[in-house]
Amino acid sequence: MKKDSIRLVAFLGNPGEEYRKTRHNAGFMAGDYAAGRTGLEYSWRSWQKTGLYAVWEHNGEKIYFLKPQTYMNLSGRAVQSLAAFYKIPPQQILVVYDDLALPFGRTRLRRDGSNGSHNGMGSVINCLGSSAIPRLRIGIGPRPSYIQGKDYVLGNFPEEEMEKMPEVLEKAWKSICICVDEGLEKAMNLCNS
Repeated sequence: MKKDSIRLVAFLGNPGEEYRKTRHNAGFMAGDYAAGRTGLEYSWRSWQKTGLYAVWEHNGEKIYFLKPQTYMNLSGRAVQSLAAFYKIPPQQILVVYDDLALPFGRTRLRRDGSNGSHNGMGSVINCLGSSAIPRLRIGIGPRPSYIQGKDYVLGNFPEEEMEKMPEVLEKAWKSICICVDEGLEKAMNLCNS
């Protein structure tokens, strides 16, 4: 395994049926899509009461998928707990979440950086004590100027965007696979071009 290969993929979102189709749950949608592509089911035995997880055995390695159940703003608790237990350093964790700054459907991989005003990513950074955490952002923008950010991200995707989500999620899945198989650097070169 390459030193920058991903061992934990944390998909951010909010638990509960009322949030299932919201823009803020693009990360959870990617997590469900990843489980479907690998034939996995998230364990209903929660990860220390903070998240649902699954283990993808791939090319002789264990890759952990995690969907924190702490609500978005406390996502870091679940990520930190699982990472500490399995001794996974921040640079081998990929956080997948929605981003208002990217146009709908565009994905972007980064090695590190600020939370960009995303409270879920901010929680992960705070709990891990590092901003050197790889992240895959899924575009949900642009936000109309007459709608508050919170109202926009907690609103459901419109039907025409939901119809395009399988294509967006497949693109995110391919980025995750390249991160796992070939490392983050190669994934950024291929997926951000």
